[in-house]
Amino acid sequence: MTTGVVVVTYNSADVIERCLASCAPLPVVVVDNHSEDDTVNVVREKSAVKLIVNSSNLGFAAAANQGVEALDTELILLLNPDVELSTSIERLAEACSGEGVGLATGQLLDEAGKVQAGFTLRRFPTAWTLAFESLGVNRLFPSNPVNRKYRCLDVDLSKPSEVDQPPGAFLMFRREVWHRLGGFDTQFRPLWFEDVDFSKRARDLGLKILYVPEVTAHHQGGHSIARLNWGCRQVYWYASLLRYASKHFRPYAFRGVSAAVVLGSMLRAVFETIRRGSFRPIPVYAKVAKIALSGKAVGTKFK
Repeated sequence: MTTGVVVVTYNSADVIERCLASCAPLPVVVVDNHSEDDTVNVVREKSAVKLIVNSSNLGFAAAANQGVEALDTELILLLNPDVELSTSIERLAEACSGEGVGLATGQLLDEAGKVQAGFTLRRFPTAWTLAFESLGVNRLFPSNPVNRKYRCLDVDLSKPSEVDQPPGAFLMFRREVWHRLGGFDTQFRPLWFEDVDFSKRARDLGLKILYVPEVTAHHQGGHSIARLNWGCRQVYWYASLLRYASKHFRPYAFRGVSAAVVLGSMLRAVFETIRRGSFRPIPVYAKVAKIALSGKAVGTKFK
């Protein structure tokens, strides 16, 4: 099967060139979500790369769908712009082409060449997982059993395996699977949890998701996110978390997650106000709590 690459950019000028160089000679589509830096000009210098420039930030899911539509390959490799392939992806393509397989991923390494444990693989989040995330339990006590299971800290990342949730930063899938799923859910806007939802829906169809550690890539991490202001990051993350919970959990479990988000928001508002010596966190977390209480966590915009 032929393979093409989709890269969604947002203010990625300082990393996109290395990403694209690592993808040669594969066909690549870059979808730019209204970058304000020199990303578009950098990509335009690469004559072999197809560039789609959005006049506004449509969100990661919508841009990824645009990229897939613009390719005519049977396999799609979705990469973040701060990811550089360090090995051939042939083994990944072979795995993804196997019978009953829908998605596949490789091993992500940090700049020092160390496996990014806790990010390379994760299990599907449960209501307890998202409650612990919202309340800050996983940050305060990262070795708790809920967090260890969620972040696959009990998994030997040197061995191939069938997995739950590969990161969208380094994700291969068959075009046929993408069509069956209706693409990435654009209601996860502008980012977060769209890749988790995509994998969950693939698994619900009975498809296997494989981890191939022989295929590796270096990942800087948090590149585009760092360019969002702090308040936007909080609102976007919690809104997408709640969207996932409302879509995949039973009503009582969703209500439990929502309650944890409200309580966690109150605690974080107090902590951040004291830490920053500013009342700015209060309206941010008030908005998060309002989203949780309303049960409307779709396409949230921060104003």
